[in-house]
Formats: sequence, C-alpha cells, structure tokens
Amino acid sequence: MQRLSAGQGQEACMPVNRRTNPHLGYPDDARLLIINADDFGMCHAVNQAIIGTLQEGVVRSTSLMVPCPWYLHAAHFLADHPEISFAIHLTVIGDGAIYRWGPVTPHDRVPSLVDETGRFYIFDRMAEFFARARLDELEWEFRSQIEVVLAAGLRPTHLDWHSLRIIGGRPDIHDMMFRLAREYGLALRVAGRSWIETLQGRGFPTNDYDILDSYGLGATDKAARYAHLLRELPAGLSEWAVHPGLDTPELLAIEPGDARIRQADYDFLISQQAKDIIREEGIILLDYRALQAVWREKTSLPIVSFAPLQKMSS
Repeated sequence: MQRLSAGQGQEACMPVNRRTNPHLGYPDDARLLIINADDFGMCHAVNQAIIGTLQEGVVRSTSLMVPCPWYLHAAHFLADHPEISFAIHLTVIGDGAIYRWGPVTPHDRVPSLVDETGRFYIFDRMAEFFARARLDELEWEFRSQIEVVLAAGLRPTHLDWHSLRIIGGRPDIHDMMFRLAREYGLALRVAGRSWIETLQGRGFPTNDYDILDSYGLGATDKAARYAHLLRELPAGLSEWAVHPGLDTPELLAIEPGDARIRQADYDFLISQQAKDIIREEGIILLDYRALQAVWREKTSLPIVSFAPLQKMSS
C-alpha cells in the first residue's frame, strides 16, 4: 500500500521537467507508463490478484513485502518467473491493528522501529513512528530485507517503500534509500516533485510526474477514472502504484473498508478495456529494468553480483 498523501491523485499529472525519455531511448513525445502492483506478500487474496494482473493484465512489475505472512508464496512465484521485474517494498509500517508484521532484524537491534507489542507501528501511528525511528536502525532493517531477497536467489530491479506517508519530511531517509539503491545496483521509486528534480538533476532517470496512488482514487467509478487517466496520460514517464486484491473473506476480514478499492483495481487491470485504451493511445508499458540499467551506468560503485537463481526450498 503506497498511501502517499491526500490529493496525490491530482498531483500525479502536474508536470516537472521531462528528462527520462532520452535516457531510455524514447523520443520526447513518447507516453511511457509503469504500472506497478504494490504489496506482493501481504496476504493470499492480494497475492492471487497480483499474479493475475501480471499474467493476464497490464501490470508490468510488482513490489515484494519481505516481513509479511505471505512473503514466501510471493517469493516462490518470483523464483519461478525470473522475467518479472519486482521491487523490494521496504516495509517498516503495518496497516491495521488485527493483521500485523514486524522486523526481519532481531528486535533488540531495532527497538526504535517497534511498538509496545514488538511489531511495526501501524499506519494510524505514523507520526509517532517517525518521531522515534532512528536512521541507523531503519538502514539496518532495510538492509536485512534486501539481503533476505538476495539470499533467496531472487533478482530485484528496484527499491520502493510501504506506506511511508510523510517521508517527504525526512530527507535523511531519502538519502539513505538512494545510497542503498546505488550500492545494490537497483533503481529507486521516487515520489514528490522536489525529490524527482533532485535525482533527475544528478542524471538518474525517474518518473517525470509524482506517483499516482490507486488508493487516492477510491472504489466508486474506478474504471471510468482509470480510462480517463490513460486517455490524458502526458508525454514522459509516469508511474502508477496500484493495489489489486480479491475481496474474499480473508481480505474483507483484514481490510473491511479497503477491500473494494483493491477489487476495483484488479477488475480494471485485467480488463479488455484497459488493454484497448493503452493500444489505441499508443502508450508504452515499461517495467523497472529499463531504469535499472541506466542507474547502474550512472553509479561509480561496483554493481552487486547476484547469486545464481535457485529453486527455493519449501
């Protein structure tokens, strides 16, 4: 779940300087779009929906949540499908009070990241989390999540994050994630016009517009809203952070208020309507491999040597 900010859906189409197309070998007027399915590993209903949108729909990449209960199911799928671009969805926030997760790192090494239950702070306590979280402990946990994925023989293409709604007020966290992306030879999801302009100014290709968060679109008339956004997609690189899910009893129990939002995402993303509009409008769907290649060229640090892909044990 991205949940960047209120009103973020409108900000997604406010332009900054379009600088990414030439980096990726496209003309300035090309309309490029990354549709990334967030929260892979959260629960079975979300996993099944993401798999469906990757295999039958218009989603081109996903984001893997290492600390979550259904991580192994998602990781096994990615091991069997190495052609799929995916992020490590850096996770230090939980969503709600009844379905929780905690750090990969031993708790005594990251005490500022956990609440009184020993789990991550939930979304509604975001401000409290940011007031307590130590940068060194955040980096330790982020590294632990990255290393879990690499140790499984998986090959991520980028880093992004889960629900860090007020990350814009913590430039130190921005800088740390940027360092990690460069160190591990990955691209980085970038949100907020200031951050976009900063990294593009350093020569790193990013989305040219702020991320569109599908939670900001709600569930009502979602297909019509998505269709309009595709018809009006500007030139340059855009990214949509979508959240497909199936409104099964499992998801309705976990997210009784949000299951409809996830189901509406799923319905549109696998629809013939979505495929037809993308074709009619000449929109080019990308994943993060194109950005990762340029990020690796831009960094002066050695590229991480990934372990050979291996079948994961049960």
